[in-house]
Amino acid sequence: MLVKERMTRRPITIGEDASVNEALELMHRERIRRLPVVDKQGRLVGIVSELDLLKVSPSPATSLSIYEIPYLLARIKMRDIMTREVITVTEDTPLEEAARIMADNKIGGLPVMREGKLVGIITETDIFKTFLEMLGGRETGVRLTLMVPEKKGMLAKITGKIAEIGGNILALGTLMGEDPSTREVTIRVADVNKEDLTTALQALGEDIRIVDARLCTLTECA
Repeated sequence: MLVKERMTRRPITIGEDASVNEALELMHRERIRRLPVVDKQGRLVGIVSELDLLKVSPSPATSLSIYEIPYLLARIKMRDIMTREVITVTEDTPLEEAARIMADNKIGGLPVMREGKLVGIITETDIFKTFLEMLGGRETGVRLTLMVPEKKGMLAKITGKIAEIGGNILALGTLMGEDPSTREVTIRVADVNKEDLTTALQALGEDIRIVDARLCTLTECA
């Protein structure tokens, strides 16, 4: 999966001459938390987050009058507070690479560029929604978490057994296990009940351990 499949196209931007007030109003109206900043030619020159704006806004304990605050915020422009060294990605960046860049740099969004032009933005919310979809979070089925040996062919054996008993795999994800010799596998399966599924997988042997098993609907997992 690539960034272009999950990014927001034609992102909302703000000019470098815009004030803090204008930026806060725009974020509130559009329900967003970051704005790419562009110059008069539409070129990306920075990015500003809601936190950046709040940092320069007077606190409730300020001694400024209610008349002074709007005047102060109107004087502070995006060019004064924006991050100028913007980390960006391209449309063809793998989604997991974009997530790694965000995590490593502790940022919540990345402008997406094509030949020097801003064409989108990918955010932590987009990544979270993708994670939810990949694990079948909005589908009804039996959710199993397995601890399996790190051996070739293990996933083939597990998925083959599920198909054999008539199960339909809705989602499957793997993580590092308890140590380098194991993997944690999470599967969501439809068209089979929990008891039959766990019995069939335990019968495989292969040191497969069922860590968790529950029926998940659109509203709960139990």
